[in-house]
Amino acid sequence: MESLPLDSESGGDEECLIGPLLELGIPEAAARRALALTGGRSAEAAAQLYFNSGLDSQEEDDAEGSGYYKMVFVVNMELSMGVGKIAAQVGHAAVGLFQQMQEKPTYRDIINQWDEQGAKKVVLQGSNTDQLLEFHALALSLELPTYLVQDAGRTEVPAGSQTVLAIMGEEEVVNQVTGQLKLLK
Repeated sequence: MESLPLDSESGGDEECLIGPLLELGIPEAAARRALALTGGRSAEAAAQLYFNSGLDSQEEDDAEGSGYYKMVFVVNMELSMGVGKIAAQVGHAAVGLFQQMQEKPTYRDIINQWDEQGAKKVVLQGSNTDQLLEFHALALSLELPTYLVQDAGRTEVPAGSQTVLAIMGEEEVVNQVTGQLKLLK
């Protein structure tokens, strides 16, 4: 096997490890899965797992519906919430969505696959309430599980404010809804 440019002991950010895997011809979803299964230690470990464990032969099966899952949180930036408030609202969204999905047997398999793949969570910047509502409607039309947090109004924002939208599903489908948004920094 060709040696990868990353030191196998170095580990690092997942995005930095994806490039070398893609250069080896590994599909992105499979590269991310292999990184998750190896704990993100190195691109070399993920490539070895991919080529030596039969993950490469599972690609056709994956194309038939068992893709890579993620949970995204779209934060309503027009509300000018503080960092702690945003963290609490994202927490509410995560717990709410997870509880809602646990109640439906059809979603349990998605939760299990998501967890096995590393339980990817991404926090994004939404423009305003209207955008959150638009994304919520689009996600529902795509049959994605969603949870929209409405604040109780005890601290920074008025009661009933829609603070965070949580969406979960196959990465490609979720990206149809939120793919154009920027990460919250």
